[in-house]
Amino acid sequence: MTATPPNGQNDPDATPHGQGDSTTTPTGQDVPSDTPTAQDNSDPDQTDTETAEAETAQGGAVTARISAHFGDRVQISESYGDTTADVAPADWIALLTYARDDLGHAFFDWLTGVDDPPDAFLVVAHVYNPETGSRLLLRTRVPKDHPHLPTAVGVYRGANWHERETYEMFGVIFDDHPNLVPLLLPDGFEGHPLRKDFILAARVAKPWPGAKEPGESGHGSPSRRKTLPPGVPADWGPPDA
Repeated sequence: MTATPPNGQNDPDATPHGQGDSTTTPTGQDVPSDTPTAQDNSDPDQTDTETAEAETAQGGAVTARISAHFGDRVQISESYGDTTADVAPADWIALLTYARDDLGHAFFDWLTGVDDPPDAFLVVAHVYNPETGSRLLLRTRVPKDHPHLPTAVGVYRGANWHERETYEMFGVIFDDHPNLVPLLLPDGFEGHPLRKDFILAARVAKPWPGAKEPGESGHGSPSRRKTLPPGVPADWGPPDA
């Protein structure tokens, strides 16, 4: 019996070390020696930059389309990476419809109000394009002395509850809403608590049943000088407040 030389030494058919068609990997699989090793040369910073540039270009295209469609009836602004389109109440439904049908912003996220002293409320809706990831803030301004706005339920059904909440918190009336009734506040609540002129003064208006200081509920020894709740005028409320 002929012994096999170690490592193929003195064997005319042996392949010299480092030459040949394949090498053996630690897993036992043969890989061609001339196959380049795969490397991930991507730069995370470069990828983020490219993504940001693509989003900026996309946002610019959306802005251009809105401006071209509405002309001088729309005002476009950018804030914290989001595009905001402002229109008059007369163009509110047209703007929502255009965002949904022409710009692809079919996902309704939320709608709310903002008290904008001294004489107006802002109504703001946030919509989203699920295909491109584009977001839009759509906004209009209604006067406090006539806070009426057409309902958006016919465009985005999800606006139903949001408009009800905005109605009871700010007093904005959404014309033709299918069921514009209070959503969160208890029956008989008076006023609109998210208006900036709303006085949060329940403890000033009537004795507080859960008194924590002596005399605070109108019984017992006199209390220390009381501090009025924030925003309450010094001369507001009953004389003994």
